[in-house]
Amino acid sequence: MPVSSRPVGDHLREWRQRRRLSQLDLALDAEISTRHLSFVETGRAQPSREMILHLAEQLDVPLRERNVLLVAAGFAPVFPERALDDPEMSAARRAVDVILKGHEPYPALVVDQRWNLVAANRMVAAMLEGVDPALLAAPLNVVRLSLHPEGLASRTVNAAEWRTHMLDRLRRQVELTADPALVDLLGEVKAYPAPPANDRRPDDFGGVAIPFQLMLGDQMLSFFSTTTVFGTAVDITLSELTLETFFPADAATAEILRQAHAALADRPST
Repeated sequence: MPVSSRPVGDHLREWRQRRRLSQLDLALDAEISTRHLSFVETGRAQPSREMILHLAEQLDVPLRERNVLLVAAGFAPVFPERALDDPEMSAARRAVDVILKGHEPYPALVVDQRWNLVAANRMVAAMLEGVDPALLAAPLNVVRLSLHPEGLASRTVNAAEWRTHMLDRLRRQVELTADPALVDLLGEVKAYPAPPANDRRPDDFGGVAIPFQLMLGDQMLSFFSTTTVFGTAVDITLSELTLETFFPADAATAEILRQAHAALADRPST
C-alpha cells in the first residue's frame, strides 16, 4: 500500500501546479468553487473519496499516484496492481501476445512506465546483434539500450535526431508522472556522449515523423513507430504498459524483414 506523510491537499496542489493550472482553471474543469478547492489544498476542508478521484481525473494523475492521494486523505487505495501473469490478467496478456505476434514480420515490444521491457516479438531480437550483453540483462531498459554507446546508438544512422526524440519523450513522461526513477533515467542517458548532428538527408520525411534508421550488417532499416496504450485500464500494471510497434518506412526495409522472418520460421524448434 502506498504511504504518504503529506496532507492530500499538498499532493493536489503539486499536481495542479505540475499541470500548469491555476486554482480557477481546475475549479472550472472540476465544476466546483475556487473557494472549496482552496480549502481542500490548504487543509481547511477534508475532501471526500469521490472528490479526490474527481480532481485526480481532471488532473490526469496516474493511477498509482491516485492511490497515494487516497491514502494521504485516510482512504483505502482503490486501484489494484497485479502482475501481468496473474490469472486475472489473462485476457490482457492474451491481447498483448496477439498484437506482438500479429505484428510480425515487423518488430514490436511492450514496456512498463519506466521503459523496462515486458515482452517482445521475435523480430526485436534480430535487431540486437552486437549489443553489449550487460545492456540485455534483466531488467532490460529500452531507452538505455537505444541511446547507450554500447547499445544501438552506434548503429543508429540518425543517432542525433533519434536521441533528441527519445529525450523529449522521456522529459514529457517525467512531467506527466513525476516518477523519481524516470528522473534518474533521464539524467543517466543525457550524460551519454552526444552523437554528432547529421545534415538533413534527401530521404527525410519532412517533419511528419521521426524515422528510426538502424544498420543491420551492411543494410539500413528505416522505421516509423507508433505507441499504443490501454485507454480504459483500471489496474496499475495495465495502465503503465505501452506497446511500441515499428513499421517499415520503405520497401527495402519491408523486404529485409520479410526475409528475416521467413528465416526464423525455417529454423527447427528447440
